[in-house]
Amino acid sequence: MGLAQFLPALLMMLPAGDVADRYDRRMTMCVSGALRALSAAVFVVLSIANVQVIWPFYAALAIFAGARTFAAPAADSLLPRIVPESRFSDAVAWSSSSGQTAIILGPALGGALYLLGPAPAYAACLALFLLNAIGSAAISTRSRGEILPEASRLETLTAGVSYVRVHRILLGAISLDLFAVLLGGATALLPIYARDILHVGPAGLGLMRSAPAAGAVMMGIALGRMPLRRRAGATMFACVALFGAATIVFGISTSLILSLAMLVTLGAADMVSVYVRRTLMQLATPDAMRGRVSSVERLFVGASNELGGFESGVTAEWFGTVPSVVIGGIGTIAVVVLWWRRFPEIRNVENLNDVKPYEMALDATGSES
Repeated sequence: MGLAQFLPALLMMLPAGDVADRYDRRMTMCVSGALRALSAAVFVVLSIANVQVIWPFYAALAIFAGARTFAAPAADSLLPRIVPESRFSDAVAWSSSSGQTAIILGPALGGALYLLGPAPAYAACLALFLLNAIGSAAISTRSRGEILPEASRLETLTAGVSYVRVHRILLGAISLDLFAVLLGGATALLPIYARDILHVGPAGLGLMRSAPAAGAVMMGIALGRMPLRRRAGATMFACVALFGAATIVFGISTSLILSLAMLVTLGAADMVSVYVRRTLMQLATPDAMRGRVSSVERLFVGASNELGGFESGVTAEWFGTVPSVVIGGIGTIAVVVLWWRRFPEIRNVENLNDVKPYEMALDATGSES
């Protein structure tokens, strides 16, 4: 199931960024919502028909993953056209907080709907994705943005990678998150902690799975009300280091209360990192490039989440569960120290709203001129 969703995302992410920059982003989101509704409709039919063959389910998942892949960079790059630039960092905080709220409530609501059977649960998804498509089409924006110049297809598809490569603030912020998540993937081992270390069973596992998102929601609300105005870059480094430290304490904890506190802490710290990174990414990128740069960020972050779980499983097999988590937390802090020295451009960022697109002469394809 994971592979059926990850492979389409991997293959389509760069074309999705190009589509977000080339066409109306609202319509891209609208079509994506309609395709996800189609995927849900297929699941409704398969469930009612009690289909026993597995490949149609994988096909529906692949359609869903592909549609979601095209929606992500379009949605990310649309936000600066909706709110004034001076309020953009506030909007990122509220947007991220609402997303984390959905992460908490979604599985709970899905589980309640599933008590009625799979078909009603998928039917609810169908209805909500149709609402998503209608709502996307109804969004009003302040401008249509810049027009892309003509360029070769390869240049267009790889322009986001080129821009991130030469813009050190973006390169440092995205790579910092990539390695921090890759090394600090303790959440992948929560079932082992619930069963073998904390002995708390399914109920405790549910609490632990919700704790990082709860911390992220609380921090997102706090950032929405009191956005970062000073030392934003240094704060990002500090919060990634706090993420690593909380991972270490969680790794050695044998108390459910302490473990939950550390999971809430690492969720809150991660929210600050996401908030700063996404704000930097949008404000440091010209509008004509935002979709493609967003697709690069999504590709790296998505890969780090998937590979982080894999890394945690492998190291747990090699060294044991607790050493695996502790080593990951120490590695995260080490990455922070290295990136602090390697990317002074990030640590010197004061007010996020002062960040501007890269000043080197780049055309809208990301090629140096």
